[in-house]
Amino acid sequence: METEEIVNRVATSGILSLDLEDLYPSGERVLYDIKDNLWQGMILREKDFRDFLKSHDWSQYQGKNVAIICSEDAIVPTWAYMLLAVQLEPFANAFVFGDLNALEDKLFAAAIASINVEEFRGKRVVVKGCSKVSVPVSAYVEISRLLKPVVQSLMFGEPCSTVPLYKKPKSSISSSID
Repeated sequence: METEEIVNRVATSGILSLDLEDLYPSGERVLYDIKDNLWQGMILREKDFRDFLKSHDWSQYQGKNVAIICSEDAIVPTWAYMLLAVQLEPFANAFVFGDLNALEDKLFAAAIASINVEEFRGKRVVVKGCSKVSVPVSAYVEISRLLKPVVQSLMFGEPCSTVPLYKKPKSSISSSID
């Protein structure tokens, strides 16, 4: 009795798998809450803030990703956030005004922007849906925006079980030539 060879149809399908987890930006995420710099928990006094900026050890943010917020309903002038950015710039890997979710959005957006979309031109691509790290929905939206103009088809999930998102229409030129 002959045994039939098992063929992995997923492996031979020509589908490229893109795992956004592979783009997970390195570096610790930290939250800087300017509320700790408020006078009486209500307002930011410029002289006190500038004194703090001079004495604070900014090197502790070396290689870290920083989200800057104010968790109090307080009067914080825009220049205060700008001064924080000036202090963080030589040390932090990245920083953003907003919470840790906004930071993840920015980090993933930068990572996705570095992708060479030409590698996916004319290909069938599945964007993996399961990952060990939390990938923000914004990253999936952005990768869809970038890939749609160049791919043959775009899917979500795993190569063996996908949700179709986009399929390039058959060219109307070839039908008019026939």
